[in-house]
Amino acid sequence: MNELLNMKELFTQIIKQDVKPFFSAQGYRTKDLNFNKIEGQLSYKINIQKFKYNTHKELSFYVNYNIHSEELAQYRPALSLGLAHFYARINQIVPAAPERYFLTPEVDVDKFTSDLLLHLDQGLQFLYTLTDARAIIEYYMQRTALHLSEETFGFLLDTGDTETAEQYLKQLQAKYGAEKRWAILEKKYAVVWEKYGSSS
Repeated sequence: MNELLNMKELFTQIIKQDVKPFFSAQGYRTKDLNFNKIEGQLSYKINIQKFKYNTHKELSFYVNYNIHSEELAQYRPALSLGLAHFYARINQIVPAAPERYFLTPEVDVDKFTSDLLLHLDQGLQFLYTLTDARAIIEYYMQRTALHLSEETFGFLLDTGDTETAEQYLKQLQAKYGAEKRWAILEKKYAVVWEKYGSSS
């Protein structure tokens, strides 16, 4: 069957016949290659991103998972519009998934589609473990990540968890303190501390 279709047509067919119905059944709104759902203060978005250099003989794409938290957005309102507080490629949260999916004339379409839908579902199940703002910041704190660090300090201090905020500041300093950007980060963190907590 693959020989009768170029890969762009096959991709369009899989999206229309399999991927969109999958997300619709989960309560997601679909627009092009974006799938969105809002539950409480969390907005979920899954995006299928086509590779830049696809041809009619080979097409590849990424799957990106995002969560926007209204609760975390209040700590950086100027940057909160459309900001993904959690983001990951599918292979970062679903170990069996590839970083990029490939469609070629040789692909077994049924197996490809079955695997893709399984991975998409496993990705959603992971997203749903991040049930609130605290769960999102803890995901990044466990990785000593700079992403969301200002929001993290704002949230922790605003909710009275000064001890965790001070511990995380020490973790970040241990990991990034030797870098030139640390002085800039320290100033940003000081502003957050002044607004939401006591000076350390």
